[in-house]
Amino acid sequence: MVGDAKVRREGLDLYSEKLMMLAFGGGKSGIGEGGVKIVGLVITEWKDIPMELLLRIVSLVDDRTMIMASGVCSGWRDAICSGLTHLCLSWCKNNMNNLVLSLAPKFTKLQTLVLRQDKPQLEDNAVETIASHCHDLQDLDLSKSFKLSDLSLYALAHGFPNLTKLNISGCTAFNDVSLEYLTEFCRKLKFLNLCGCVKGATDRALQAIGRNCSQLQSLNLGWCENVGDVGVRSLAYGCPDLRTLDLCSCVCITDDSVIALANSCPHLGSLCLYYCRNITDRAMYSLVENRMKNKAAMWKSMEGRYGEEGLKSLNISQCTAITPPAVQALCDSFPALHTCSGRHSLVMSGCLNLTSVHCACVVQAHRTASYTPYPVH
Repeated sequence: MVGDAKVRREGLDLYSEKLMMLAFGGGKSGIGEGGVKIVGLVITEWKDIPMELLLRIVSLVDDRTMIMASGVCSGWRDAICSGLTHLCLSWCKNNMNNLVLSLAPKFTKLQTLVLRQDKPQLEDNAVETIASHCHDLQDLDLSKSFKLSDLSLYALAHGFPNLTKLNISGCTAFNDVSLEYLTEFCRKLKFLNLCGCVKGATDRALQAIGRNCSQLQSLNLGWCENVGDVGVRSLAYGCPDLRTLDLCSCVCITDDSVIALANSCPHLGSLCLYYCRNITDRAMYSLVENRMKNKAAMWKSMEGRYGEEGLKSLNISQCTAITPPAVQALCDSFPALHTCSGRHSLVMSGCLNLTSVHCACVVQAHRTASYTPYPVH
């Protein structure tokens, strides 16, 4: 039985490759006289290809070729449009907006859509079209869509109630009012990238996220200079399952933000505080103290998960107010933080006063290198 299944899979792969060459080499001119023979079946027209074989063909090609395949015949178009769940159009360097306007009404079963751009192409009407037809969408990447306005966020709010992952990094035109509106409808968000959204990522927006998006696990606020302690505190209290937070160059935050995160987000595993110059030892010691509290609770549960929790990545580069004793205490409390070569999960670039801080690996290596066994007589 297993051997028969393997032979069938190998046969399908062989015929898939042959049909792809015919379809994308010969275009719509036809399969050819006599057709293509598969055991017990002769394919004389594109529409005769069994669904299983067609889906296998589609799985072997890139998204650009798949779109071409949907134009081979009506049967292929209907099958691909009804079965396609993931689509990336980042390869489209020109006319992406028109391509989206054309495809969105057809690919209504999409769950993941990547529209990342090197140069701005997307406009609000494309996003509105997606929101009108692709209601199953869960993962959407609109990064670097500089032409989009708040109208796009309002369209997303009404079109995607099941959205769990949204990347709007670099979308500088969005404001905090429209972002607040989005969170009131997209309450299942788990991953949100707002890097560079200077107008949108404010304390008002973070308060809305904390109020509406309790399932959030990852948030990127890099270079959002209007973020302050009020917003981060609201985020920490409202999103207790937060695991990854990037506060790179959020220059207004202070120790109060880190303390709130330490107190309310026990699963926080990655934290970036690059260039947050107001962060001091007080923030570092708050992380250590809460680590010790969580340690007792973890061991009491007898599930052995203590080592799996806690910080695994921390960036305090350019945080020049922090001293070596505080960072060393932090490093000693979180064994997953490394300063050793090749495992830099504790990043301290630009902090020349912290060169004495080392993780347990470095200390152990030093002890091993300096160990001299007593001679055996």
